[in-house]
Amino acid sequence: MINKLAGKKAPKETLVNVKELINAYYKNKPEVKEQTQKVSFGTSGHRGNSFKSSFNENHILAITQALCEYRKNAGINGIMHIGIDTHALSEPAQITALKVFLANKIKCKIANKYKFTPTPVLSFTILESNKNSEFLNDGIVITPSHNPPSDGGYKYNMPNGGPADTDVTSIIENRANEILKNDLKDIKVIDEDKIMQSEYLEVIDFITPYVESLETIIDMNIIKEAKLKIGVDPLGGSGLEVYKKINEIYGLELDIVNQKIDPTFSFMSCDHDGKIRMDCSSKYAMSSLIDLSKKYDIAFANDPDFDRHGIVTKSMGLMNPNHYLAVAIWYLFSNRTWKDELYVGKTLVSSSMIDKVVNSLNKKLFEVPVGFKWFVEGLHKGTLAFGGEESAGASFLRKDGTAWSTDKDGVILNLLAAEITANLKRDPGEIYKEFEEEFGKAYYKRVDAPANFEQKAKLKKLSVEDITSKTLAKEEIEAIYTNASGNKASIGGLKVTTKSGWFAARPSGTEDIYKIYAESFISEEHLELIVKEAQDLVIKSIEG
Repeated sequence: MINKLAGKKAPKETLVNVKELINAYYKNKPEVKEQTQKVSFGTSGHRGNSFKSSFNENHILAITQALCEYRKNAGINGIMHIGIDTHALSEPAQITALKVFLANKIKCKIANKYKFTPTPVLSFTILESNKNSEFLNDGIVITPSHNPPSDGGYKYNMPNGGPADTDVTSIIENRANEILKNDLKDIKVIDEDKIMQSEYLEVIDFITPYVESLETIIDMNIIKEAKLKIGVDPLGGSGLEVYKKINEIYGLELDIVNQKIDPTFSFMSCDHDGKIRMDCSSKYAMSSLIDLSKKYDIAFANDPDFDRHGIVTKSMGLMNPNHYLAVAIWYLFSNRTWKDELYVGKTLVSSSMIDKVVNSLNKKLFEVPVGFKWFVEGLHKGTLAFGGEESAGASFLRKDGTAWSTDKDGVILNLLAAEITANLKRDPGEIYKEFEEEFGKAYYKRVDAPANFEQKAKLKKLSVEDITSKTLAKEEIEAIYTNASGNKASIGGLKVTTKSGWFAARPSGTEDIYKIYAESFISEEHLELIVKEAQDLVIKSIEG
C-alpha cells in the first residue's frame, strides 16, 4: 500500500531530531541478550538505529576492537582508510572508531576538507594504495547506505577493495558481541582530544585522485564534446564534492540541482511507505529530479554513500535499475576492447532481461546470491567485466580491463549513462525499448513484508523439498534453486523458475522484513499471480 506522503516532502514534525539521535548514540547501551541489539553483519555490514540501541557507541567500540584483532591475526598490517557518509550518526561513529584504531597503533587515513567519502572512492583508494605496496591496506565505510536518517552503518572493506565476506564478518561479529558481553574490558582507546595529534593519523584528499582517474574508465571527452545538458542530484550524499571536482577537471558543466547537506534530509521526497529514504531507484524518493527530467538530456542521482545510481531519461523517466543494467552491459561489451572470455555478473534476483542480453552477446553469465561481495574476486582479478545488483549497484572494469573499484560505484554508472547518450545520440531508455521489441517485455516487482528474527530464520532454511507444487502461475516449474548457479553459494532462501517467469524469496539481512522478487515475460496479471503464489508459500513456511 502506498502511503499518502509518498513523493511529497516530509512534514517538519516527522524529521529526525539530530541532537536527540546523537545523544542516544552515546547514552543508550545495548542489551546483548536482546538479539536485535547485538552486532550483526548483513550483506552490507552492521546497521542499526541509536534510538533502538542497535547502533551505539558501544557497538562501534566493540566492532572496531574486534577488527583490530582480526587484522593482526590475518597479517593485514597497512593503512586503515576511513570514509563516512552524511548520515547524522556517521561522524560520531568515525570519532569512536578512530579512538580505538589509534589506541591499537593502526595507521589511519581520513578525508581532509572533503569531510565525506563515497564508498566507491574508498574502494578505489584501497586498490590504488595496494599497488606496489609492501603492506596490506584496507578500510571501513561508516554508512547505512540509503536507509532513513536515523540509521547508522559500519562496513569493512578488505585489501581487495571489496566488502568483507561472511568468513571474515562472522569472526568480527562474534568477537564484537563477546567484547560487549564482557563490558568492553578488552577495548583499547585514546581520548577524543588526542585524535588529531596522533602520529598514526593522516588527513588526505581522497576525491581528487579518484576524479582524475575517471578518464581511464569513462570516455569523458565524448561527454564534454557532446555538450549534453546533464542534471545531477547528490540527494545530500557524500559525493557532492566529486561532481564539483568533475566539473573542475573535465569541464562538463554538470548542473548540480541540489547542493544541500542536511542530516535530517528534509529536502527529500518521502518513499513509498512515507519514510525518508534516500533511494535513488525509487520514483517516490526521486520525484523532484524526475520533475526536472525534460530539462536535461540525461539526469542522475545517488544514495548517501554513492554506491547506487539512479538514471533519469527523457524517454522513460526514472529507469528501473534492471533495465539500465541490461543497457549498460550491452553498451560496454559493444564499445570496450575487453578480452572475449570475461564473465558478466548478476544477482539471481535481477531481471532475466539481462540473461537474454548477455546471451545475445555470446557472453557467459555468472549468477550469484544477493550481495555485491560475490563479485569482488572476479572484478579484482579482471575475470568479471561487470557485476550488478537489481538494487541499482554495479561496477565494471577500466577500459584496459583492469580493476577500478570492487565495491558498487554509482558515479561511474551515472557517467556511463552520459557516455551512452553522447556516443549513440540515444538515451539508455530508448535502447531498452529496443530490447523489449527484440526479447519481449519484462514485468518485474519486489514485495516487502514484515518478518521477525525467528520468521526470517525459517525462510532462510527453505529447501527444494518445501515446494510441493508442480506449477507456478499455471506454468510448469522448470527449476528450484537454493544455491546460485554461478558460484553454488547458498541463496538464503530460494528461487523458482518457469518458462516465462520466476520468483525468489529471501529474508533481509538488515531490516525486519522478507523480500519477494518476481518477474513475468507474459503480462502484469501473470506477474501478480506469481507474486500471490510466492507470498502464500512464504507465509505458510514462516508462520506454520
